[in-house]
Parts: sequence; C-alpha cells; structure tokens
Amino acid sequence: MPTSQNSEKKNIVIFASGNGSNAENIIKYFRNTGSARVMAVFSNNRTAKVLRRAHDLDVKALHFDREALYDSDDVLHLLKDMKPDLIVLAGFLWIFPKKILKCFPNKVINIHPALLPKYGGKGMYGMNVHKAILEQKEIKTGISIHFVNDKYDEGELIFQATTEIEPGDKVEDIAAKVHELEYEHFPKVIEKLLFASEDA
Repeated sequence: MPTSQNSEKKNIVIFASGNGSNAENIIKYFRNTGSARVMAVFSNNRTAKVLRRAHDLDVKALHFDREALYDSDDVLHLLKDMKPDLIVLAGFLWIFPKKILKCFPNKVINIHPALLPKYGGKGMYGMNVHKAILEQKEIKTGISIHFVNDKYDEGELIFQATTEIEPGDKVEDIAAKVHELEYEHFPKVIEKLLFASEDA
C-alpha cells in the first residue's frame, strides 16, 4: 500500500452493466485506504443496480447509450475531462471502443470470472461462465484481471487467482467462490497498478 504523503490521490472510473457488487467493493476499499477515489460509475444499462449503488455512496452515476459510446465522442470527452488514472471494467458487457483505448493506453483493465484464456469471449460472462465450467467438469476455476484491447477477454493478463471446485458444487456455489476472489483481489490489483510507477 502506498505510504508517501506526497502522492496525489489517484482517480478511478468504473464501467459496469449490472449488479455492481464489485464496483461497490472498490469504492469502499479506496474510501478506507484513502489512496485513490472512484470519480464516477458509468453504465450502459439505465436500470442497472450499479447506478443505485454508486448514487447511494455519493459517487457520480452516469448512464450512456450505444451512440454516446460508439458513434459520438460523448463518453470519450467525459473521460478526457475526468483524466482518470485507471478505467476499470467491472462486469461491463460491451466491447470497449478503440478510440478510448487509444487515448488511455494501458489504463483500461477488466476482470473475468474464469481462468483465461479458457471460458472467455463474447457471451461468456457471469452465470454463463460458471455453467460452462460446471458442465465441463473442471476441478478449479478463478478470476483473471487483464488489460483491455479491442477483442473480448484477449488483453494481456495482469493477475489470476484460483479456487477449487468441490464434488457436488452447484453453479451458485462456484459463483460465490469466484465472487470471494473478486472482492479480495480486485481492489488490491487496482491499487498496485495505480502506484506501480512510484514503487519502481
């Protein structure tokens, strides 16, 4: 954890499409450490619970549509104004635009609920992943945190953590184990990335 009193507080922006438990966990983690802050939560889903979670935690909650992300530069301009040190995708289901990746090189990361490169790609998210893992009778699963490129789940790996799948585990059991890994490791990996250059 960074200890330098001269370090400026780092800024994070989160993109999410659904429930937002990871986003809430990240917001609370950095409120506790004081080393960074989540400036805003963006969602492509107007009814996503993540927007309510952000609002309840006094974090700016923003909804956008496909036109704002892909066809115009509305989202890009907002990000440029905010100048985030890191953009975190936490359950964001759309492919991230090349124009944003170009403006924020090596500053966009994603978390995936499996051990990439297995069980990645379009449509492989949430319970879809856990069901596929159970059907294939895997004996372990985990999380992958990676840099984002213009293809689903193919960016450079940053971190992985694993958990065992026990005989008799149901899809919900696997999901719960993976969530535990996400809550434990995701904020710490974000923090490490934010301060990597200062620690070098």
